[in-house]
Amino acid sequence: MTVATIARSRRRSELSLGLLVIAVTVGGYVLVALANGPRLPPNVAILLGWVFGLYVVAHLAVRKFAPASDGTLLPLAAMLNGIGFVVIARLAGAGRDYPQQARVQSVWISIGIAVFVLTLIVVRDVRIFERYRYIALLLGIAFMLLPLVPVVGQSRGGGRLWVGIGPLSFEPSEIAKVLLVAFFAAYLADKRELLTEGRIRIGRWFVPSLRDLGPLVLAWGMALVVLAYEQDIGTSLLFFGVFAAMLYMTTRRSAYLVGTFILLVVGAVVAYKAFGHVRVRVDNWRNPWPNARGTGIQPVQGWYALGSGGIAGTGLGLGQPWQVPLASTDYIFTSIGEELGLVGSIGVIALFMLFVGSAYRIAVDSVRPFTKLFSAGIATIIALQTFLIIGGVTRLIPLTGISLPFVSYGGSSLVANFALLAILLRMSDDAARAEPPPGAR
Repeated sequence: MTVATIARSRRRSELSLGLLVIAVTVGGYVLVALANGPRLPPNVAILLGWVFGLYVVAHLAVRKFAPASDGTLLPLAAMLNGIGFVVIARLAGAGRDYPQQARVQSVWISIGIAVFVLTLIVVRDVRIFERYRYIALLLGIAFMLLPLVPVVGQSRGGGRLWVGIGPLSFEPSEIAKVLLVAFFAAYLADKRELLTEGRIRIGRWFVPSLRDLGPLVLAWGMALVVLAYEQDIGTSLLFFGVFAAMLYMTTRRSAYLVGTFILLVVGAVVAYKAFGHVRVRVDNWRNPWPNARGTGIQPVQGWYALGSGGIAGTGLGLGQPWQVPLASTDYIFTSIGEELGLVGSIGVIALFMLFVGSAYRIAVDSVRPFTKLFSAGIATIIALQTFLIIGGVTRLIPLTGISLPFVSYGGSSLVANFALLAILLRMSDDAARAEPPPGAR
């Protein structure tokens, strides 16, 4: 099958799936409006044009700049984003600050699509990250530590992870994770033989030198800095977990997993002993009922929301998801579970699984070691971030307070994830066009 044939088939699939995304998004918005009255909302035509226009712009950009790329990633991301927007728009009927969030989220979605298109235009070859790996490392560290700057750094919810410049505020860690994963992919692709085989002999075993293990120590140190000074347990877990997974995928040595797990446990114990908000989250994970009207109100109300949703949910617009604090950000999954039920919750998880599986497939199809690791690292970011937030909401693990990719309210995460999506599609297009070396499977 030629590249042109593959490109036509994938773009047709992308367009047809996009029509389904548009129907679900606009249909969900209409259902929310009808729950409050018998008439259709007057802006439904504007919403239809807005959703249709954004998807068409994104589809045409992919058709122009990455025609042979995967045909499912964009519809999956758009479906998740559409579900998140419908839930946030539904919360707007509850008053408080949710109406403003719905308007702001629509603007951020438009900006995210613009960044998506711009990334496809500018990043014509992802190997630019490999060539300038140390610049990516320095920029990533700078963005990671930017909230510690006294003038611009802001503290919210017990963590110092925001930066405010005039009326604009964002989470620089969302930009940092892209740059740092690119650096780790480039470094591990270059040092994979030394990290796998080792250069120092101890008895019957060969182990890597301290110089080769430098990035592992750097990752652990960065995670501890973020945890200690920014008090952001979610970002530190995400950052360290992604690197540990990439290191294992590079070397396939279980010793690295054991070592990273030990370092993670040490960091977790230190965080529990040193920081009060970490102890509060662990205590609420173990038993929130003694503080059900105080610090434990989030998990308690979240369980009530998921329980009242049952199998099929209360229906869009018929529940009370605003009873859960931060229902549009940290606990947006409980809003979905209450009004769409277990069926809708499993559907959202299935969308994430399909997205992550498609991203890992790009890694398998890639020929170059760097693109393999880079795409696998991006897939691991999305997978681990989804696990951390859904696992925290459902009490599988303590709540970490990070956003659900493409779904939660917030501009920084949304824009960064659309940039990651564009990079994935670029690597998918390169993999479809590349000829494997002789003898490769």
